[in-house]
Amino acid sequence: MNPNDLSYVIDTFFSLFAMTLIIFMVPGFAMLEAGLVRTKNVTAVLTINAMIYIVASMAFFLIGYSLAFGAWENNSMSIWAAFLFQMAFVGKTVNIMSGGVSERVRIIPLAVFAVIMGGIIYPLIVNVSWGADFLSGSFLDLHMYDLAGSTVIHSTGGWALLAAIIVIGSRKGRYKNGKIHVVPASNIPLVVLGVFLLWIGWFGFNGGSVGSISSKESADAVALTILNTNTAGLAGGLIVGILMYMRYKLFDITMVLNGALGGLVAVTAGPDLYSIYEPIIVGLVGGALVVYAVPFFDKLKLDDPVGALSVHLVNGIWGTLAVGIFASNGDDITFMGQLKGVVVIAVFAFSASFIVLKIINKFLPFRADDDEQTQGMDVTECGVEAYPEFKRAI
Repeated sequence: MNPNDLSYVIDTFFSLFAMTLIIFMVPGFAMLEAGLVRTKNVTAVLTINAMIYIVASMAFFLIGYSLAFGAWENNSMSIWAAFLFQMAFVGKTVNIMSGGVSERVRIIPLAVFAVIMGGIIYPLIVNVSWGADFLSGSFLDLHMYDLAGSTVIHSTGGWALLAAIIVIGSRKGRYKNGKIHVVPASNIPLVVLGVFLLWIGWFGFNGGSVGSISSKESADAVALTILNTNTAGLAGGLIVGILMYMRYKLFDITMVLNGALGGLVAVTAGPDLYSIYEPIIVGLVGGALVVYAVPFFDKLKLDDPVGALSVHLVNGIWGTLAVGIFASNGDDITFMGQLKGVVVIAVFAFSASFIVLKIINKFLPFRADDDEQTQGMDVTECGVEAYPEFKRAI
């Protein structure tokens, strides 16, 4: 076999394998969210996660990929493998948003937003960061390094979630008489399963973004990227466990796992650029940010049942800026370049999402009314209860 053909085959297989790992994040998000919401809303959460994968992926296939990259072409691997790898990313932006508006959001308007996010908003952000770059040469031309999407994916989803919470509002009874009503997770084993499916998916998410594994150098780069990804997740979970025990003398598994996710989000911008020790710092800061961001957003009455703002928005920003701190190398990567990318994408992602959400909301209201929320979204939206033998909580 021609050496070039062998490289082509190996990199095609690598992309398909990485894409498969990323798709494990679909059930990962679904299980995590299903475990964190009340039993009366589990079927609705699972349906939303399935619909997001279906409609956002189809929108990206029909419109988004060409908008993001300009053409279906790739010389290093099969164009179909290159597309599938990029398609695996697209639903994550909406997954981040959907979890944060759980227990009060209707399925149809959210599916409409997923189409627009997958077909237009997310591809435009990809265009100016990873793709064809129609802003090249302008003042807004980004010089931001973001290997696998701390900002492009995670912060984008976080900004969309912030816009959605503002438009939709909080769950019935969540904030009452100046107090925060705590809603406990309904199924801790599902939360644990979901997080570890996400963690496994992250190896494809970040490792696959290196783009090639068919040479010694690229194989080392992939291995280093996955090592650093795992290290940051470990550090994020570790620091949250320590902080929670110092404060409460208890271990909150949901917070520990969200800390691990925070570390994974934070390292996603530059795991290929760090030494084997820098991800410890990135992950430690990421996990600590989750601990302090969760109560901060609650004080602002931004109701986020799964902590997605704290995990994805806050750590997407931190992780992108961390590249400018720990991996800056002159003209190519600078802190100011990273900051500029964060700000430009923040303004576009939030404003575009807010406008689209407001327009959809006029015709198809996102928020279920109080009676529907009391009865549970499983009954009102799906007609199938996940736990029909259980007495539904109010």
